[in-house]
Amino acid sequence: MTDPLTELDEGHRAFANFRVLNGEDNRSEREQLFRNMAQLFSYVSDRCDDEQVAQYDEVLCQLAELVEVEARVHVAGLLASLDRAPGTVVLKLANDDIEVARPLLEFSNVLSDDDLIDIISRQSENHRVAIAGRAALTERVGEAIVEHGETASVVTLVRNPRAEFDRATLEKLVERATHDAEIAADLRGRSDIDWKSLRGEIDHVAGKVLESLGEVERSFDPVAAGKVNTVVYNRIRNRAGFNAQEWKVAYNQVKGLADRKQLDDRALARFARFGYGHHAAAAMAVILGVAPEIVVKWLAGQDYVAVTVALRAGKLSPDLFEAIVATLPWRDLPSETDKQMVLSRFEALDEEDARNIFELWRAHSFRKRAIGEERQTA
Repeated sequence: MTDPLTELDEGHRAFANFRVLNGEDNRSEREQLFRNMAQLFSYVSDRCDDEQVAQYDEVLCQLAELVEVEARVHVAGLLASLDRAPGTVVLKLANDDIEVARPLLEFSNVLSDDDLIDIISRQSENHRVAIAGRAALTERVGEAIVEHGETASVVTLVRNPRAEFDRATLEKLVERATHDAEIAADLRGRSDIDWKSLRGEIDHVAGKVLESLGEVERSFDPVAAGKVNTVVYNRIRNRAGFNAQEWKVAYNQVKGLADRKQLDDRALARFARFGYGHHAAAAMAVILGVAPEIVVKWLAGQDYVAVTVALRAGKLSPDLFEAIVATLPWRDLPSETDKQMVLSRFEALDEEDARNIFELWRAHSFRKRAIGEERQTA
């Protein structure tokens, strides 16, 4: 049986010569190639390296411009369930007509919070409804839906038991409930909201609505009561340390950003600002070309030295380094003394020295891996 990866490599060399990319085909050939390319990628996605994913991304994006909506619907459905999918074409199709975009908006883990927020602000109410029903919805995305959405998307959001709300979003929801009975009824059904603690901190107008929404006694939830904003809540949540499922989602989203050439200092700053620790760790792995399991090992072992050298070699500024270290999902939350010590070491370490140390470590690591593989095959 032919190895799909062998076929894949041969196909990559032929990409530039496809007649469809030069406009020398008919519509049915374009659509068939588009479907076949996406189908093949779905079979081998877990074995593709970054260069192969980039080649698929480029060709699928070009083909998406040349095919009818039915083919785009088919391909979006194939890509929606993949953990690793080409980031540019996923984002392109997620901004397409709703029948194309829906499966990606509902299910794709490749779309980051920033991607979803941008779609919420620029696309249709139907796009917002699809996003509002996602299995996992962070506070930032929920806030964007409340800010831009109409009743349909806001009601879908409030009915989503996995949606997270910070205090500012709850205040906006309660204000909307003053003139929208459907939103009010669904808010009343949220048993995870501590209306008692909220009533003392919300403004007067919305407070009147709480008198009816909060009739049912609920136990006091100190975590919910302490959600002053997204940053604080996410940093509190990071105390739980590393989470394998969050890591998997974050790593694939970061790879999607890298596909689109958007993984830079600005992205790192956003991860730190919003407390996205797993995304910050994944970005470190991707930017430095380090195997993800190595970064996980550093976090589990509280290896401040390795992280300091790696990020100094990655040319981070001291301010960004300090923010990233505080955000990473360490096994144990670093103390203030730890953070000051790490920052001092970072500032004292010469950038060129850090690069040399890091490259020596990388070469040694690769040699050890090669020796291990030789022993296994011997």
